[in-house]
Amino acid sequence: MAEDAAPISNDGQSANGKSKQRALIEIAVAYLLIMAVIWTPRPLQRILWLVAAAAVAAMTCLSFDGLDAMGLRRKNFLRSLWVPGAALALAAVAIMIADQMQTLEYPRGPIHFIRTFWAYALWTFVQQFLMQCFFLLRLLRMMPGPKSAAFAAALLFALAHLPNPILAPVTLLWGFAACMIFLRYCNLYPLGMAHAIFGITIAITVPGPVVHNMRVGLGYLTYKHRHRPAQLFQPQGPDRIH
Repeated sequence: MAEDAAPISNDGQSANGKSKQRALIEIAVAYLLIMAVIWTPRPLQRILWLVAAAAVAAMTCLSFDGLDAMGLRRKNFLRSLWVPGAALALAAVAIMIADQMQTLEYPRGPIHFIRTFWAYALWTFVQQFLMQCFFLLRLLRMMPGPKSAAFAAALLFALAHLPNPILAPVTLLWGFAACMIFLRYCNLYPLGMAHAIFGITIAITVPGPVVHNMRVGLGYLTYKHRHRPAQLFQPQGPDRIH
């Protein structure tokens, strides 16, 4: 009986080792492509963006974990709505402080606000998908525990926001919190909503020249502030890849 059990155990260890190796390769390839996009100038950046998107999509399909495991489901949605609720409360405090400090950028009506930020709101969901559905799920196969996997995913997320001195620490804190919340509720939608709230709040409360209009990577280093007296509220794609 013991002799028969040994090969099964070895097969299990071999399969586990291959799963970890595959997860490591997928993380490395995806992250290197993302960093290449962030640090490459146009027009090559647009080509690399398509390559990175196609690679992530292909690896997601080949290592499909299921919609439930990826948090693309209705279960626990209502239970986790406190997350965007808390984000709104923090946003209200930040807006009041910015208003007192006269750094608040007032939108020119709701239509202008939606036109300015609708694409960014979609982009926040993409970022949460990458952090939780792609990197975190693979790091869980490699790391010794869920907290270490959550911290590793948050660290990767924060490093992608360098050299922005405001976004890098903020995304490290939010990334870890978001991963831990995801591990509890396994629902991506409230996290995307909260991310959008936080990002838009930073964009309208922190002056553009200070945060370089939420740019990261090469876009942060090449940022040049242009004073537009006729446009009081025109952020340039916060937290997006330029």
